[in-house]
Amino acid sequence: MLGAMAEPLPAATILLVRDAAAGLEVFMVERHREVDFATGALVFPGGKLEPGDREPRTLARCPAGSGLPPHDLALRVAAIRETFEEAGVLLARPRGSTALVDAGRLREIGRRDALGALAEAEDLELAADLLVPFAHWITPEFLPKRFDTHFFVVAAPGDQAAAHDGSESVDSAWITPAAALAEAESGRRTIVFPTLANLRKLGRSRSAAEALERARRDPVVTVLPRVERRDGRAVVCIPPEAGYEPSETSAGELRGTRPGRP
Repeated sequence: MLGAMAEPLPAATILLVRDAAAGLEVFMVERHREVDFATGALVFPGGKLEPGDREPRTLARCPAGSGLPPHDLALRVAAIRETFEEAGVLLARPRGSTALVDAGRLREIGRRDALGALAEAEDLELAADLLVPFAHWITPEFLPKRFDTHFFVVAAPGDQAAAHDGSESVDSAWITPAAALAEAESGRRTIVFPTLANLRKLGRSRSAAEALERARRDPVVTVLPRVERRDGRAVVCIPPEAGYEPSETSAGELRGTRPGRP
């Protein structure tokens, strides 16, 4: 008898991008091999929605007049919190300012996990308005652990240094999408299927500004991958209207192995 389908947990992931000599780069972290999801994989900073992300006092620290429902705003708070926890980058500004906190102020603040309390203590506004929706993926129904993940893209603050936390993540890198895909292809890195797909999507842009402009322009189509049998092979299919190429690939890619083709 089949068990009940797992309910996907709300989650948020952030693509922190910058321009470099090599071209558009994105910040990625390598998961610790003892964490319970994407073990040892190269991923974008992110994680599940926590109760504190929904607290009214935390949501009140976001810019007024966004018009976003509380759940959508909480997802942006989660993305900001995960970026701070996993990358040490704080997407927040002093209340009343248009500029994000600089490196000097960040050193004074230190790295703390309670984002809402930190924002109150330091009188900061969380820069939820800077996060641009990039993608929306839901883990396939047949997998035991599922996430309903919203991806956001944002330009990295110029004077804040991103670095892995040494706990959930053990390594980090600013890397071009093409280089990350090449490392997955060679087997030097493990990259899970949604990350591979979104690296390909991000790689269509040549600069941070272009990536943000594309994200603002292109509609986000929810992706719930499904597996079909083709000529005796398992093929992963995603909606063509979501704008990913290819829209079909080998089932091995879904399991976090090397990029493949049907």
